[in-house]
Amino acid sequence: MKTYQPKKNEIKRSWHLIDLKDKVLGRASTGIARLLIGKHKSIYVPHLDCGDYVVAINTSFFKVTGDKLRKKIYNRYTGYPGGIKSLTLAELKDKDAREVIISAVKNMLPDNKLRKDRLKRLKVFLANEHPYQDKFNTN
Repeated sequence: MKTYQPKKNEIKRSWHLIDLKDKVLGRASTGIARLLIGKHKSIYVPHLDCGDYVVAINTSFFKVTGDKLRKKIYNRYTGYPGGIKSLTLAELKDKDAREVIISAVKNMLPDNKLRKDRLKRLKVFLANEHPYQDKFNTN
């Protein structure tokens, strides 16, 4: 008896709208990553990208627990000697809250060849308005 393996053309992608207003960053990011991976589907297999599209709105209104706004640090490296640049979570949230969400979801996805394609299906917006309204109208 063979186990059923879904084919690439059999994967149906749906759209999910996530409102991040007053949601905790880590918990929301794990939920988004789960939808992007496709673990909620019965046809999930680890070697295929069978996840859905996710639109995250109100990203500037997320919350964090504890003292993470002040203590969590995001580092990047310019490529020059001594070129490390650091921002706290509060500074990065003020600069561009979308980058915080993308970074959190990216780090919760498995580090493999499917990560880039999964992240392309994540659409992040600062406010309620987004160009994907027609994907959610089920009239």
